[in-house]
Formats: sequence, C-alpha cells, structure tokens
Amino acid sequence: VFCFVLLVGFLGKMAAVSLRQGDLVWGKLGRYPPWPGKIVNPPKDLKKPRGKKCFFVKFFGTEDHAWIKVEQLKPYHAHKEEMIKINKGKRFQQAVDAVEEFLKKSKGKDHQGSSHNSTEEKNRRNSSEEKGKQGSAAGKRKSEGKVKKTIGNVKKTISTSADRGPKSPLKGVPNQIPRKRGRPPKDDKDSLIPESSTVKKLTTGTMSSFKWQPSVTEPVKDDPHFHHFLLSQTEKPLVTYQAISKRLKISEEENRSTSIQAADSTAANGSITPTDKKIGFLGLGLMGSGIVSNLLKMGHTVTVWNRTAEKCDLFIQEGARLGRTPAEVVSTCDITFACVSDPKASKDLVLGPSGVLQGIRPGKCYVDMSTVDPDTVAEIAQVIVSRGGRFLEAPVSGNQQLSNEGMLVILAAGDRGVYEDCSSCFQAMGKASFFLGDVGNAAKMMLILNMVQGSFMATIAEGLTLAQVTGQSQQTFLDILNQGQLASIFLDQKCQNILQGNFKPDFYLKYIQKDLRLAIALGDSVNHPTPMAAAANEVYKRAKALDQSDNDMSAVYRAYIH
Repeated sequence: VFCFVLLVGFLGKMAAVSLRQGDLVWGKLGRYPPWPGKIVNPPKDLKKPRGKKCFFVKFFGTEDHAWIKVEQLKPYHAHKEEMIKINKGKRFQQAVDAVEEFLKKSKGKDHQGSSHNSTEEKNRRNSSEEKGKQGSAAGKRKSEGKVKKTIGNVKKTISTSADRGPKSPLKGVPNQIPRKRGRPPKDDKDSLIPESSTVKKLTTGTMSSFKWQPSVTEPVKDDPHFHHFLLSQTEKPLVTYQAISKRLKISEEENRSTSIQAADSTAANGSITPTDKKIGFLGLGLMGSGIVSNLLKMGHTVTVWNRTAEKCDLFIQEGARLGRTPAEVVSTCDITFACVSDPKASKDLVLGPSGVLQGIRPGKCYVDMSTVDPDTVAEIAQVIVSRGGRFLEAPVSGNQQLSNEGMLVILAAGDRGVYEDCSSCFQAMGKASFFLGDVGNAAKMMLILNMVQGSFMATIAEGLTLAQVTGQSQQTFLDILNQGQLASIFLDQKCQNILQGNFKPDFYLKYIQKDLRLAIALGDSVNHPTPMAAAANEVYKRAKALDQSDNDMSAVYRAYIH
C-alpha cells in the first residue's frame, strides 16, 4: 500500500508538470472559481511574469486570458465531473458547453487525420509485402509482424482522450487533447473558443471540495504584471482585483466598536466561503446593483426584488431568484438586506402593502443599508423586533464604482448576532466593516461622514470656479491640489469630471443634499452648530433648482456658474 501511495503521488506530480500548449485545463484565479480554459501562446508583446512557473490560458465562454501558475491548473478531463457537480451557474454551464463543442471539432479533425494516416500505412504495408515476396517465407512473416506492430502504435498515438473516456489505460496521466509535434495546424486557432462576456461576471458556486494551492503570497495589486491577467478590452472591469486579495478579520477596539479590516487572504484561504443562509435583497439602485452582483459572484444564494421589476432581469440571468413582493422575499430568506433612497422609502418598504413587516417571522433577519436618520432606524427596528425578527442597520460609505468593485465600507449597529451572520456578505461587498453598538449609531456616523464629504465637494467646486473667474487655470489648480495633502482619488476623479463636463451620477446630488439636511437636523437635536454644512446645503439646494438632482454630486459646480 505504501508503494502504491508513493506511485500515485509520483504520477500526480508528473501530471502537474506535463501540461503543455493546447491542453484543456481548469484554471483558478484569486477568489474566483475554477474555470475551463485552454493553454495557448501569449501575445508576442506580453511577457511572462518573472519568478513564476505559469501558463497563458484562454478561458472558454469569456473574452479573458490570464497568466495562471502551474499549481492553479488542473487537467480538464480528470476533474470535469467534480466541477460540474460543484458549480451550477448558467455562465459556467455555457463555458462547459463551449469546451464540449471545441472537443467535437477537434475530434472530427483527428478522425480525418487518422483515416489519412491509416491509408498511408496501408499503402506502405502493401509495398513492403510486395518486396517481401522476393525473400524467404520466414523473412516475410517477420516483416509483416513489424508492420502490424507499427500500425497499432500509430493508432494508439492518434486516439484522443475523449475516445479513451474516463477509464483511460494511462492511469495517473491526465486526459489531454493530443498535440502534433511542430507548428499547430492553421485551423486550430484560439478563435474556436466561443467568447461572450468577461469572467468578472461569473456566477460562482461553493468550491470547498476542490483543493487548490494558495494562489499568491502577497496582494495582487502589488504584482507589476497583474494588469496583464485580464485582457478584455470590450468594457471597463466591474471588479478591481484589489478585492481578490482581501479577507476580513475581527478585532476589538477600546471604544467597544468592532472593525472588520481588509487584509491579504489568498495565501490563507484563497476565497470567501459564502454563508449557507438564504439571502434576500430589496432595492437595485446604484448601490444595490453592485452589492447584489458581488454577492452572486461570491456564491451566495440571493433572491431579489425591485420596485421596477425590469432591473431584476440581469441578476436573474446571473443566478438570482425573483421575489414578487418584499414580504415574499423576507418570508423565504434567512437574511434580507434593503438599500433604498431615503427615510420615506425605507418606512414604506417595511410598513407598506406586502411590505417587509408582513413577511417577518421569529428569527428572520432584516438589514437596512439605506442612509437615513436615527429616528427612522429606531422606528423600523422596533416594529421588526416586535414581530420576533432581528434587526441590523448597515449603511454603506462609498459610491457606485466602489459598490461595483466590492470595496464599500459598511457601518453596522444593532443585533450583534446578525452582524456576525452577515460576515461573508460584508466580505463580498466591502473592504471593511465596523460594528458600532446600539441601533442609531450607524445612522449618525453615516450622516456625519456624508456631511463632511458633501461640504468638501461644495468647497472644491467653489475653488474651481473662483480660479476660473480670477484668470487662473483650473487644471493647474487641480494639479497643485494633487501634489499636496488634500490629494485623493475622490478629489482627482470629481475634478476631472467637472473639467470634462461629465456629471454622470456616481452619487446622486439629490441624495448628498438629503444627507446634509439630515446631518443638520442631527446637529439641531443635540444643539450642536453646523454652519459649514448649512452653507453647503444651500449651494446644493440651488443646484437642485437648476435641475441637477439626478446628476452626480459634482454637478454642484453648476450652482456657481449660473
């Protein structure tokens, strides 16, 4: 038995190093699931990462390529059944279908080649037999025996792994598509692999039963070659791969709040393990859409509802389930998240017809991610708990881009148990999460943060316009700011958009004005002055009067030039 184990281990190592160009494989990148692909030649101008033994893989059903380390590659045929059982996503199945179609085409070509080779062998055999007639009978039998042995070897060589099936006589060696020596045939091009959407839109399943070696030992963003991993040029990536290398760890702070901080995780666990609880999500606006997308990518089971039902269609295609009403979603799910626009929308969602409250049963969890005032949060929490439900407020700091990238900051308060149950969900949607104690604390903190952000944006717009009217270059003003202590991604992006006249909403102007108004009211409730926020609020109100409500918050700039 010991010798057998050693032999299996040796053959396994052989399989790991026997991969070559043209082989079909399962490739794993970061926290994303194993995906079928083919080892191909990289573009001439794309250099191989230093210090890494890897292959360049083209993924089926996508427009993506990647340098994948050898330890993150597995032979396609040897693990096909296991992968199909684990992953039930629609895009995954489409990718597998694309592989099978590729195999059929390859098998057809090999069959043609086999027939051609067999004919040539037959002709050579006949020629040998004619020559053998001039020799002795013994020599003739010996010659024929050699020819028959040669023919058998040729047939064995050209048979494909698909012909052998899973019970291959070559034990321990992965089934692979045979490759002829020398240059590949002209018709064997990468274009045979169907291409649809990018791998960043994959719907994933749990991969716990499939063991992979850790993919990296340092954050992906530090890899100088990482920008080559995904080469899709058809659209802007929805997910930045800083998120690939993060995990969340809990640490207690002196102020009794709990923070979950982002840290490198790929070396430890390689991926997020999704909760087995059923997740519901209500509200698919700018923020909610990105959150749901990342929950699905990380393998969560999600049921969605939106007031405008058409917005659910994309997520249904990605594997989400459709809920007909908020009450239905809450009643069929263990944890239901909601992310809507303002206090009125939050209360209507809970207390309205077929609302959340009608679906609440003992033990059901409701998490409100909307940015609202503390009084609204307290009212919603009271009615949820009165029905035996569990409540957590969890507004998020960020914008549409950060939501899409899974890099939000979550501020939570309320039921600590619900907070812990939401761990994998918060990991999927954010880079950090803070538990702030009693209900209402998260709402207060969120309003203060947005008050500062809104006031800052108004001040920047004021500075840009003042520079312009005094004959100064606005671009130079921005360049100087970016060299100083105020330099930030937020500052640069907002100012560049202003200079380009691009006010496509990343954070609606009407919502930042709403948050300023609520923050001022919060100050009034404790008799605390907020003159800066009050001044900024007036500028945003003027921008709203100029029909800028549905533009980005940076459109406050227009309040100064009209």
